[in-house]
Amino acid sequence: MTKQHYKVLYKEYPELKSPPIILSGYVGSISHGTFRPKNDPNSIDDKDVMAITVPTIDHYFGLKTFGSKGTKIIMKDEWDITIYEIKKIIGLLLKGNPNVLCMLWLNEENYIEKTDAGNLLIENRDIFSSKQVYHSFVGYAHGQAHRMTHMAFEGYMGEKRKALVKKHGYDTKNASHLIRLLRMGIEFLTEGYLYVKRKDATQLLEIKNGEWSLEKVQEESDRLFKLAEEAYIRSSLPSQPDREKAEQICIDICKSILA
Repeated sequence: MTKQHYKVLYKEYPELKSPPIILSGYVGSISHGTFRPKNDPNSIDDKDVMAITVPTIDHYFGLKTFGSKGTKIIMKDEWDITIYEIKKIIGLLLKGNPNVLCMLWLNEENYIEKTDAGNLLIENRDIFSSKQVYHSFVGYAHGQAHRMTHMAFEGYMGEKRKALVKKHGYDTKNASHLIRLLRMGIEFLTEGYLYVKRKDATQLLEIKNGEWSLEKVQEESDRLFKLAEEAYIRSSLPSQPDREKAEQICIDICKSILA
């Protein structure tokens, strides 16, 4: 995946350039190393991009709002682009949201745009690290475990994904997310580092491809849920993120863009 693939959308979606994007990158399966291109007959992956912006001053002192509660989502063909306003994403980071935390721990090749303001967030990413991530990672994992066997074919599923669920008897994509989230959460609680690019990508692809039985997935997830609880108890991370420093960084970033 190259930066040019993303920049071809600039003309169609000017909000990708204005208000200014301070940080953007490929997230999801691309960043995890589990992306399957459209020419793969089993591919159900989108090209996921996350971006952070500081909108104009009237969004802070006037009546304008940015997107829906600080979030804009653009879905076009295989692209799935989420743009967060700076205050919104810092709030999510403080809650330990797994998806947005990944944005600060990407491998360098997955960043599309990095500014001084974006680098300030990355350089201070440890202020968002706390034992609280246990609840967010495990909570998201429980959600994936439920959807994995919830055979009602939710509206977000395309026909291709529905066919794969019927073929394997469970949602293999949710199963892969389930195992990945638990492993990432355990690593984060144990080492204080979020490994976005997965060393276990080959195994996660096996799960996504339906090469694991549902019973094997459930056995592994049961084991990991227990390990996650143990990692939480033993973790040396602070009990809460540094909210005071996060607020100051938010102020500094807004000042640097809006001054």
